[in-house]
Amino acid sequence: MAADPSFIEEIAGQARLDAALSWRKMFGEYALYLDGKVVALVCDNQLFVKSTEAGHALLEPEQAMGAPFPGARPHLLIDPVEQSDVLSRLLRATAAALPLPKPRPRKTGKASAAAKPR
Repeated sequence: MAADPSFIEEIAGQARLDAALSWRKMFGEYALYLDGKVVALVCDNQLFVKSTEAGHALLEPEQAMGAPFPGARPHLLIDPVEQSDVLSRLLRATAAALPLPKPRPRKTGKASAAAKPR
């Protein structure tokens, strides 16, 4: 089951991060971005926040963990309604703890020799 766009809107409202929080649909699910970094995934209407030491420090020791998809690293499984008081701080702490994404190579816009018509 794919994530519901209304669930994404609910998370954004609970997080109270306004335009700083953005999201992109990927393979029927969503990635949440803060400061240009992927901080969480929404899969099957469940919020999976990337696991960082800073994030764990804000939560209870018995915080539920889960994998957003088979083979994924464990993420913090967060209920955006029940944990709305900590959601904004958690997402900000996670973004601060993550490295900047690696820059993508620039496309040159030139057609390769094999693609040129003869």
